[in-house]
Amino acid sequence: MSSESLSQNEIDLLFNRGVGEDVVAAAAPSGDPRYEVQVYDFRRPARISKDRKRSLMAMYGLLSKSVESWITGRVRDQIELELQSVEQLTFGEFMLALPSPCASYIVDVPETGHQGVIDFGHEFAYFLVDRLLGGAGDHVVPERPLTPLERLVVRIAADRVALQLSEVWKDYVRLDLVVSGYESIPEMLQVANREDPVLVANIGVSLGDLSSLLLLCLPFATLERFFTGTSTRKQLQAQGSSAERAQDRARIESSVRSSRLTIGARLPAFEVPIRTLTRLRPGGVLPTGLAPDQALELYVASQRRFVGAAGKVGRSLAVRILDPVDPEPEHLIHSERDLPLPTR
Repeated sequence: MSSESLSQNEIDLLFNRGVGEDVVAAAAPSGDPRYEVQVYDFRRPARISKDRKRSLMAMYGLLSKSVESWITGRVRDQIELELQSVEQLTFGEFMLALPSPCASYIVDVPETGHQGVIDFGHEFAYFLVDRLLGGAGDHVVPERPLTPLERLVVRIAADRVALQLSEVWKDYVRLDLVVSGYESIPEMLQVANREDPVLVANIGVSLGDLSSLLLLCLPFATLERFFTGTSTRKQLQAQGSSAERAQDRARIESSVRSSRLTIGARLPAFEVPIRTLTRLRPGGVLPTGLAPDQALELYVASQRRFVGAAGKVGRSLAVRILDPVDPEPEHLIHSERDLPLPTR
């Protein structure tokens, strides 16, 4: 704001004619960069500065690409997520932007009593239902809410989005979002008061010839530390001299190298008749039908990492590593029955 005072003529002009473009033109010198007219809403003051806006765009841009990569690996089809905007709205305005019926998943922020919303566009939701259930035909978008079974299918993606949303915010605010409910009627969302400010991210979804939206809504009350803090990111600075840091690095490296991991080797899957299994006795031999030099899959900490060949070192069994293998997404999540048996 300029410290230059208005003349009496300019003050009279303001009171007599109100605030308008012609008044501003008369009161401020034309072309002067010091005079910048901005609309200010006293009922909903803006809380997002330019620096914070850049941080938000970077955070949600990273989230978009992370979710895009995760979904692409599961739907076996081309899909693109692109961040369109991150803006401050009231919760009432957010509800008005939702279609009816909608596919909105309610997420809880533990220990705060606040909730947010992850809304899948109609086309996006039915695309996920079709592809995650094995469909590969023409994309059909019924004009109806999701059925209970379809909600469970789309919730797989909602859980992932909630996890990624918590990840991009972890350097600023701990969210630990948990999907807790579903609503198909926008007016029935009881997440916040209509006048409460919320942060809404609009992510465009391209599904071939179709387009849709993914909306992420979080209440400002849970993000207050980010908007009022003096720093936009945690600053982790190394302490001590260069010699002390080198010693710390050597100790950490030694500790990591001396740690132990469970290593397992697994034969490829093969079929065995039930009759053969029922006849097995201690000391018996189970024919696998596999070649003696068949490659083995090597697991490190329950993750498939290498392909190897079986052998012996002295009297001990051994495995020689042949090639590294990039772990596939389905190998990153193991149930108890999928864990390979450790070998010594």
